[in-house]
Amino acid sequence: MELWDAYDRNLEKIEGMTLIRGEKIPEGVYHLVCDVIVRHTDGEYLLMQRDRRKHYGGMWEATAGGSALKGENPLDCAIRELREETGIHTERLEEVGRVWAAGRNTVYCEFLCITDCRKDSIILQEGETSAYQWVTQDELLSMKREELVTERMQMFVDGLKPGIRSDEDRSIYEFVPE
Repeated sequence: MELWDAYDRNLEKIEGMTLIRGEKIPEGVYHLVCDVIVRHTDGEYLLMQRDRRKHYGGMWEATAGGSALKGENPLDCAIRELREETGIHTERLEEVGRVWAAGRNTVYCEFLCITDCRKDSIILQEGETSAYQWVTQDELLSMKREELVTERMQMFVDGLKPGIRSDEDRSIYEFVPE
């Protein structure tokens, strides 16, 4: 059984409340998910392919990430998920945005990892990821919606395009799923 902390709209923990994966989250309560966008010092981005047995199996993700466990703060969650899904060990992550997913009771904390790791040193997580690739920003921007997992990932990619959003708009925004 996976336990999560409960958060309010301001990402403050709700004391005395614990959420359980798979159970309905009450209205006005959020659970925390942390995603890490990995950019190599040469400018390429790391994409991870989801295991075919998972929801959105075979599609590519521009992040490594997952749900924060009970007692975990956003940075600790991001560090753990990055290590588990890619094998990259670092504590130097920068929070670059937050996304509230309407109707999903989820707040996503988005982090950026800039690394100089050996590109062939990525470790896949059994049952989570099946492949990886490094792509240029232009290659990432040219990927089709059917290739990238979730509309939220597409929003991140669109945000890389010049003139789409200002830096202020990127930091915190609402996401209303299709």
